[in-house]
Amino acid sequence: MNRLRFLRSPSPAPRPLRFAYAVPWRVDRSTSPHLRLVNTGRQTLSGVTVSIAGGSRLRVSAPSSVQPGEAIRASVTGPDPARDTVLVVRWFPPDGREYLWQISL
Repeated sequence: MNRLRFLRSPSPAPRPLRFAYAVPWRVDRSTSPHLRLVNTGRQTLSGVTVSIAGGSRLRVSAPSSVQPGEAIRASVTGPDPARDTVLVVRWFPPDGREYLWQISL
């Protein structure tokens, strides 16, 4: 009589521990509807873009790269931006990963 032996597969290798990435932006709303998005991180952010979703309009001066302490200026106009509009900021830190951050107005 053959005895079957059931072997468990080895456990997968543990995944490297990754910490959450702190968003390196601060929104200065003190001159609303003109906003400043300040790079509060320690790294230069590249490929920075700002886009809008909703019923408002956006004017932005977004340089391709933003140094620590520098800011992007954006103006949002519309009937009720707080109700129906969000900004989406996209950037790449030096490690090359892409990040998106949504800002409710």
